[in-house]
Amino acid sequence: MNMRHLLTTILLTLTLAALATGCGSDEQTALERVKQSGKISFAMSGGYPPFNFYNEQNELVGFDMDVANQVAKRLGVQFIPVTTEWSGIIEGLRSGAYDGILGSMAVTPERQKVVDFSSPYYYSGAQLVVRQDASYQSPDELKGKIVGVVTGTTFEQDAKQLGAGDVRLYKDDNQTLLELDNGVVDAVITDRVVGVNAQSGNRFNVRLLGSPLRSEDIAVVFKKNAGGLREAVNAILATMHEDGTLRSISRKWLDADVTTK
Repeated sequence: MNMRHLLTTILLTLTLAALATGCGSDEQTALERVKQSGKISFAMSGGYPPFNFYNEQNELVGFDMDVANQVAKRLGVQFIPVTTEWSGIIEGLRSGAYDGILGSMAVTPERQKVVDFSSPYYYSGAQLVVRQDASYQSPDELKGKIVGVVTGTTFEQDAKQLGAGDVRLYKDDNQTLLELDNGVVDAVITDRVVGVNAQSGNRFNVRLLGSPLRSEDIAVVFKKNAGGLREAVNAILATMHEDGTLRSISRKWLDADVTTK
């Protein structure tokens, strides 16, 4: 064997060894990276009150923020929040821009094809919201009307199933509710708790229309084939369910317990 062949053989051996090492769980490596860096980043929209939103002091707060802080604390690392547009939040995760999504994402079969979910940390449902002075008494009356939803949410399909004449897409629910309040859209479909919060606050003149259209399981999202990191977060969420932490956070922000079905 000449020197060139020897070098080629060595390089090939090293490459195969590196590939073999990398064939383990990607998320196990992610867990080790999180532990070594002392930080974990979770993404959310930042425009979804009372779950994650900017308050009057321009601080990112809400139910999701408190849950994320607790998860990071129990992992023994610092929580780094990332706000991004909902329409591209999954692609950001898949590209490695953050470690997970903890921003009130519902588990759906379509999403499960490209990402993995933790066990649910709360439960909610899709809710129709209309202006306080609207004459609508039933969701059926929204057929052919203009309905606003946030881009990339499951609520777009709900609007289509209702027979909406025009489904308008927005960046976040601050925009959908503002458009509803201003009469640009006839109704909004959002999370029930978001609707309750909007109805009880002083900012929007809106009300809920009917019961939730359907229920949703809300979970933390990880890159596909999640292993160590997802399992570690699952264990923490189970403890937070058992010790009442999630229930306490829920009552703090929502005046209700949405952590059990």
